[in-house]
Amino acid sequence: MNPVTLLPFIVLIGAMFLMTRSAKKKQAAAANMRNEMQPGTGVRTIGGMYATVKELHDDSVLLEIAPGVHAVYAKNSIGAVLDDAEYNRIVHGDEEELDVDGAVVPDDASSLTEADDADEVTSDDAKTDLVKKTGADDAEQADDKADKKSEGKADGEADAK
Repeated sequence: MNPVTLLPFIVLIGAMFLMTRSAKKKQAAAANMRNEMQPGTGVRTIGGMYATVKELHDDSVLLEIAPGVHAVYAKNSIGAVLDDAEYNRIVHGDEEELDVDGAVVPDDASSLTEADDADEVTSDDAKTDLVKKTGADDAEQADDKADKKSEGKADGEADAK
């Protein structure tokens, strides 16, 4: 058999080996993280629930979801073991700054606009869609529609050329 015909199979087997190797490393790191849990540690489950570890067993863990509320979970359902500062910031809303590398993304876009833009907005521009319309608002809209009709085509005219 020609070595050139075997080359794609060798490359494919090599790629599969490398992919399974990296997946095994990730699984080993996750298992190591779960084995290092201790009572009192804050965790996040794979479902996104934050809780505190109360007891550890061979394949399960007792979590305190809220004060006095306990639930038994499989160890495999623990997605991340959090350090105390991060757990307190997320669960209790502590404003303690975390050590973040890089730029901090704002929660909303309002902090990106300048303060001058807020001064230019008038009360007429800031009307909300949720307020009940009054008779004066209906009259203004009727006048606007009449003005648009007089500027454009008369009734029955078409756009055809």
